Amino acid sequence: AQASFSIINTATTSSTTSLFMSSTPATTTNTLTLQLEKPLGLILEESDSTIPNSGVIVTQVNEGGSAFASPSADKLSNAKITKVMETDVSAMSFDDVMDVIVGAPSPLEVEFALAAGVVVESADVVAGEEETEAAVVVEEYEIGTTVTIQVEQPDKPSITLEGKVGDNLRKTLLANKDIELYRGLKKKLGNCGGGGQCGFCAVEFKDDSESGVWGERSEYEDTRIGRKAGTEGHRLACMNNIVGPATVKTL
Repeated sequence: AQASFSIINTATTSSTTSLFMSSTPATTTNTLTLQLEKPLGLILEESDSTIPNSGVIVTQVNEGGSAFASPSADKLSNAKITKVMETDVSAMSFDDVMDVIVGAPSPLEVEFALAAGVVVESADVVAGEEETEAAVVVEEYEIGTTVTIQVEQPDKPSITLEGKVGDNLRKTLLANKDIELYRGLKKKLGNCGGGGQCGFCAVEFKDDSESGVWGERSEYEDTRIGRKAGTEGHRLACMNNIVGPATVKTL
């Protein structure tokens, strides 16, 4: 059976979607490159289950992901992902492609080879490109930059961590054995392992950067955390890659 995977386990600082097309003289193309925020909202499966390392194709574009907000969302069905952030994934296994996507920073650039008969009009892309590019938030910190994460815990001293921009917040917290991200037996035994499903890795969150690089939490986090009074500043650690300094309080 073909494997499938929903890209929902990493989050982002905004919901901007940008489109980029090559400057070839042709008016149509069957290759599409999108700059997408996480979560992408793509359901993927192996391109050909009978051929090892055949890459992945898009079987569905889910509402709520950044791909759904793209003007080209209706063209992605059965499209094959060929590149992720300049990494050729066209001949990778399903699991290897997932690793590249999950490990990539947000926003990430994804190249699609569209299904036979599906083309993109260059004029249509150019018409919407200026507006979408203007909305892209330029992050203050480059990938790999070391930033300070202040961790506050109930009944325990605060801990100051050094995290790297681009690393997953949940993994960074769990790497320190003095931090109890999952408090209580229910959270320890019932957590989803960073899949963005259980909500048990929620932390009270404060952006410590001067320019607010963390942005608003994602719509998907809203659905998992809810909008109850007192939860406005909560984030799911598994859904956020580090983009700058912050203070988090375990719950």
